[in-house]
Amino acid sequence: MSILITAAVMFLVLTFAFPFILAIARLCGLYAIVEERTCRVYVLFGKVIATLDEPGLHILPLRLGPAAFLINFLGKCHVLDLRLDQEYLRSQPVNSEEGAPMGIGIWYEMWISDPVAYLFRNTDPRGSLRANLSNATVRCLSNMPLAEMLETRHTMSQTVRAEVSDQSKSWGYQLGSVYIRKVHFRDIGMIRQIEEKVVNRLRQVTSAIRQAGANQVSVITSSAEREASIEFAKAAAIRPNTLGMALQEIGAEPVVANALFEILETQKTVESGARVTLLAAGARNRVLSDLLAAEVSREAGRKPGSGLS
Repeated sequence: MSILITAAVMFLVLTFAFPFILAIARLCGLYAIVEERTCRVYVLFGKVIATLDEPGLHILPLRLGPAAFLINFLGKCHVLDLRLDQEYLRSQPVNSEEGAPMGIGIWYEMWISDPVAYLFRNTDPRGSLRANLSNATVRCLSNMPLAEMLETRHTMSQTVRAEVSDQSKSWGYQLGSVYIRKVHFRDIGMIRQIEEKVVNRLRQVTSAIRQAGANQVSVITSSAEREASIEFAKAAAIRPNTLGMALQEIGAEPVVANALFEILETQKTVESGARVTLLAAGARNRVLSDLLAAEVSREAGRKPGSGLS
């Protein structure tokens, strides 16, 4: 039973009393915990007495002396974020050498390099850095040739960074990478004109390609027809000789020649579509006379007044 009571008391102490004791210790300035990539600047009576930027547990009386017990009551502790930050400035107005109104989008990185200068040398170091970067962009990149402005973004980024970095250090703000991500036209009318020119140019190129293709096809067709005509002429020239040689070889065999000519004659007769009368073999004259007599009798029977009495 005593073990359960002891465990319950320890649980209550660890759950409620121990965090309360730690809170009282922090309030009295006995210790402070600095998180990763943060900084604590202690100010007492308008004077910076300590800067803690190493992460971990710090015993304040060892770092601040007796002032550690007064810092939370009469002084102030500034907690700064030292992590890398990023920002993007959209469409900074510049003019090209040709007078074209252009817009430039700038992406840049920054972080706090000097916490004391960041707090006390400029009331708005972030805004000042933004304004300084915008002014440097307009000052360095104006009156550039349009082609160079559209093609050399890396060089322009280095130029802007070199112009701003030295001045930003005095405010405790370190400028990191600067990169020009976008260069565009700001005048809507100019954009429409450029689109129309591009469309017209594409149409011209398409028409030229089609015409070149048609000309190429015509050349190929003409060449093919010319070669075909030459081959047909050669075939027509050698046809009689070839046919004569074939007939000469066939004529050397009378049986084959007779069979061939009969086949050809029959084929031509069938293809002509004429009416054909077939006669039986043997006494052909007798069959012909009988057919003629039957025809005459049929014609006589058709005359009016004819009949048997």
